Amino acid sequence: MVDRHLLREFSINDDELDSYLGGSLAELIDDQAEMDALYDGSSRAFDANEIVQGKIIRVDDEEVLVDVGFKSEGLVLREEWEPHEPPPEPGQIVEVLLEDMEDIHGVILLSKRKADRIREWERIIEKCHEGDIIKGTVVRKIKGGLLVNIGVNVFLPASQVDIRRPNEIADFIGQEIECVILKIDEPRRNIVVSRRKLIEDRRADLKRKLMDQLEEGQLRKGIVKNIADFGAFVDLGGIDGLLHITDMSWGRIDHPSNMVSIDDEIEVVILNVDREKEKIALGLKQKSKSPWDNIGEKYPIGSKVMGEVTNVMSYGAFVRLEDGIEGLVHISEMSWTRRVNHPSELVNIGDKVEVVVLNINTDKQEISLGMKQTQPNPWDNVGEKYPIGAVVKGKVRNLTNYGAFIELEEGVDGLLHVSDMSWTRKISHASEMLKKGDEIECQIVSVDEDRRRIALGLKQLHGDPWVDTIPDKYAPGTVVTGKVTKITNFGVFVELEPDLEGLLHVSELAAHKVSNPEDEVQVGQDIEVRILRLDLDDRKIGLSRRLEGDIEPVAGEESGTTRPASAPVELKGGTGESGPLFQMPTSKPEEEQGQED
Repeated sequence: MVDRHLLREFSINDDELDSYLGGSLAELIDDQAEMDALYDGSSRAFDANEIVQGKIIRVDDEEVLVDVGFKSEGLVLREEWEPHEPPPEPGQIVEVLLEDMEDIHGVILLSKRKADRIREWERIIEKCHEGDIIKGTVVRKIKGGLLVNIGVNVFLPASQVDIRRPNEIADFIGQEIECVILKIDEPRRNIVVSRRKLIEDRRADLKRKLMDQLEEGQLRKGIVKNIADFGAFVDLGGIDGLLHITDMSWGRIDHPSNMVSIDDEIEVVILNVDREKEKIALGLKQKSKSPWDNIGEKYPIGSKVMGEVTNVMSYGAFVRLEDGIEGLVHISEMSWTRRVNHPSELVNIGDKVEVVVLNINTDKQEISLGMKQTQPNPWDNVGEKYPIGAVVKGKVRNLTNYGAFIELEEGVDGLLHVSDMSWTRKISHASEMLKKGDEIECQIVSVDEDRRRIALGLKQLHGDPWVDTIPDKYAPGTVVTGKVTKITNFGVFVELEPDLEGLLHVSELAAHKVSNPEDEVQVGQDIEVRILRLDLDDRKIGLSRRLEGDIEPVAGEESGTTRPASAPVELKGGTGESGPLFQMPTSKPEEEQGQED
């Protein structure tokens, strides 16, 4: 019986074995009837299925008459002589198999072909042993594998054809191959062989020898056997090495198949040998000099070079200066004048761009590049172009609650703060004075070149009324007419002229004590008031409706306490038409400068 455990050691599965044992043996001897005749001798009382010698008596076109020493001659078909054999002639001695003593016509049936095959099996089994290497020709494909003729047909299972099972084993038909004998079954006259084991054994020998010879830095030729996303496996002649994608080229490649193809013969550099794990790292790019050598001489800092955009990310664009040399243009280095949200707004893959080398890190093999540096910086010498006090024109680009950004030229904005829009009016939002897109005229208030900030003023284009006209026009004691614009619990705001208001404190509304200001005046009412106090530093005007000689209890003091009506009243602040009227700020919060909503 066939030793199935032994065959499983060679990865021959049961399907392959059953297929061979169940059907292939009959094919080895041509058909099942012939095989049965070999082993069914006990069904007759005489010695059938013996190989005997006979003498050729006569040769006809289709039959050959042979005398084998029995009472009658036997017949052998003429076709049993192979074309390469000498043709049968009378008098020749031949070996034949005695198939049947007599047929219905009393003729002995003989077979030369079967006798030849049995003798060949005997010679093969006698000279061949398990583990021997034999050579034969693949004759045909059968279920489960191939038949290989080594003088007789032997079985080569499909799993033993190659290390990696071929897509179609029939491609081996007609080829002469070498195999190792796995199993000989003498009683059944069959032999199972393996080409795979022979290849593996030879590769193992070559691998041991090769591992002893390999050294880092050597140049070796090999054959590309397999390609993956991360690299290619190269057969160095007994052992595979990995050529990683990063070691194929100094430049960027998308896939290893762009560099090599299966069955290509290539020369590689041995980068690393791990004899314990039997792993070999290979390189292609190392055959040539690294483009990063002397990178500082080729691309000195500050030099302008042309490159091609190879990739665009949210934080910048990669630009190839040459094969293997790529630099990053950070998004902040793309434009002096534009606020770039994504690099794709300016560049796309494949674009040719001019860049300036900003920095080189040879250890990390990184180059920082800039695009905006190829153009003049509009902020250079901005102090000379926009001296303090100069009157300039610009377009309102954005409005915020703390001011308006005015574009003076492309890339140069100035901030017009709300406190610099009017001498007299309290402004809560820039939109109260301006609209986006307006062309306006401003004055340069200050310039900070280092921080790239320009402060602008609108009110500075006109004289300060608190200095020029208000002190004379609204001197204390002057009686004027104004309109009530707002009523609060602490007093009434009165508009004296456009954008100029004074505070009529509740204590100055009347000679008597006023609990509710709305009992005395109404919004929109024109009233006559006297200038009680003029505070030029705080830019406040205090008003009164009382007569010069009137006196009243001071608010908040004990009952019975009085003060002259002419005594100064503390100005508690007032409002313009849009809110409390406090001292106009002369400086801006730091965080507002240069910021936009």
